[in-house]
Amino acid sequence: MTLCVFDLDHTLIQTPLDLAAMAIDMRALIEAANGPLPPRHERYRVGELIAFCRAQAPALEAAAWGLALDHERRAMEVATLESGALAALAGARRAGFATALWTNNARALTVPALERLGLADNLDLVVTRDDMRALKPDPDGWRVISGHFKDRLAGGAAVVVGDSWVDGVAAAAAGVPFIAYRARQADLDRWRVKPIAHLADLALLPAWLEVRGNGRP
Repeated sequence: MTLCVFDLDHTLIQTPLDLAAMAIDMRALIEAANGPLPPRHERYRVGELIAFCRAQAPALEAAAWGLALDHERRAMEVATLESGALAALAGARRAGFATALWTNNARALTVPALERLGLADNLDLVVTRDDMRALKPDPDGWRVISGHFKDRLAGGAAVVVGDSWVDGVAAAAAGVPFIAYRARQADLDRWRVKPIAHLADLALLPAWLEVRGNGRP
């Protein structure tokens, strides 16, 4: 059995979700209650701020997630289908691959968006942050995915498709090959992500899977 795992934002759908703005709001919430976080050259990421809340300010975690949900809701309201997304999902299944979604977004917003955009029926499994112990780039989502497909993955192959270094780092930590879709090369280089393929057109994925998938060289 073979498995193709997809990211959501900027892979299967397009949204204006701004993770930097989300992190700024979360940091402001934390600092208003706990004082300034240690300064650093790059911004704090959402997953890091949630981890800080859990370890240092558990009373703030629910409010931090509330901010995240508000950002995601506004983005999902205007989400559109990524060009080639339906062709990629349907084609992967025709090529004999099971399909799964691995996203840091909330289930309450993800599932309605998948249904509205016609993607839900082409996914065998949807894994959201509600199912994971930690957000990507942590690989914990793969624990859920591999557990669901454990019988089918025996002796089979899997691949992760995503647009970001975050997806690539998570895939590498899980020991799964990564296909980069319109990913920024500078980010991939910085985080030492080495995709097995680069795609500029998601609709080309099924042809790649048929030629390179199913365990063939």
